[in-house]
Amino acid sequence: MEKPIPYGKQFLSEEDIKSVVEVLNSDFLTQGPQIEAFETAFSNYVNAKHGVAVNNGTAALHIALKALGVETDQYVLVPPITFAASANCIEYNNATPLFTEVDVHGLMDLNHVEALVKKYGSKIRGAIPVQYAGKAVNLKRLKEILAKINAWILEDACHAPGGSFEQASASFNCGDGQYADASIFSFHPVKHIATGEGGMVTTPCLQIKQRLQTLRTHGITRDSNIFQNPVDLANGESQQADYPNWYMEMQELGYNYRLTDFQAALGISQLANAKANLEKRREIARYYIQELKNLPLELPFENADSPDINQHALHLFVIKTEKRRKLYDFLRSHMVFAQVHYFPVHLMPYYRQKYGYNPGDLPSAEHFYSNCLSIPMFPSLETEEIDKVVRLIKAFFHNG
Repeated sequence: MEKPIPYGKQFLSEEDIKSVVEVLNSDFLTQGPQIEAFETAFSNYVNAKHGVAVNNGTAALHIALKALGVETDQYVLVPPITFAASANCIEYNNATPLFTEVDVHGLMDLNHVEALVKKYGSKIRGAIPVQYAGKAVNLKRLKEILAKINAWILEDACHAPGGSFEQASASFNCGDGQYADASIFSFHPVKHIATGEGGMVTTPCLQIKQRLQTLRTHGITRDSNIFQNPVDLANGESQQADYPNWYMEMQELGYNYRLTDFQAALGISQLANAKANLEKRREIARYYIQELKNLPLELPFENADSPDINQHALHLFVIKTEKRRKLYDFLRSHMVFAQVHYFPVHLMPYYRQKYGYNPGDLPSAEHFYSNCLSIPMFPSLETEEIDKVVRLIKAFFHNG
């Protein structure tokens, strides 16, 4: 039987497995030393000041937006070509998602953002640009647009650890906090770094970091510097002048969004190979471009020598064709499981029913969806698997 080739999957080395087993044999399974070690290691990888680990990317979105602040009558900008969680986190915080158009790369259309800012003004509280497929939005320009209404940026960088944006007027690494107030990442198995489930919020702001740490643990803090109850109440019977070691305070309604120590250990181990794996993705992309460039396809790069490849994190390799469904079915019939990323969120029944969105409201996003197809892209793709994908795509178009 033919070996199936998925669009993406995790790879676990012996070192990864060993790191998890060591923690399983240690004193801590959760809330131990591996959490902070992972936060530090990941923050260093993306050049961020602070990192807060949580149990998945959706949780990261939820509490990051809550920490940044949004009110019930306010809008948050978000592109519809993304996983539903990018918009759902706005709903979780009782605000209203305002969907933007996307450009040819599937990224938030900044010209449309400008138009929405002119239309809605300060009712827009912030924006969640999604670094779709691993390509970065120009956050410098987005920040300049949103500065007019004093709105924040929550960067959804789930696809883009190791990605960057460089032009004459702007340079940043995804997640470094240079232009975004906070950034979130996912460690789902198909992502660059796998911990099973898991997520991270990075931020340049110490106050946001502290709020995130409280929100991920039921709203409870053990930091005596910010305790609100008087010492005599905290001490119970005693009238000592300091807080006892057992004391903690729930200062707001939080959540149980903690990551486990063995997941954090796996994340640390995976980080050791992150740069090499990213380069492997780029090598695969160059090969795809070289082999597919003469077919009636729209490819994500003009040629295999494009400097954009060196900034792209290549979580996905997205091709576009008007024959998307037929190509998808053809590949699937040969055990190559391509995928579509994503069905436009604004046309999901929940958002259509609640906000009245209809087909045709965001034509660029809907056109992007109707043609996009993600072909296999992951570091452990073997040469014969890559060749099979290329051979099948060529056969599909050459044979009509």
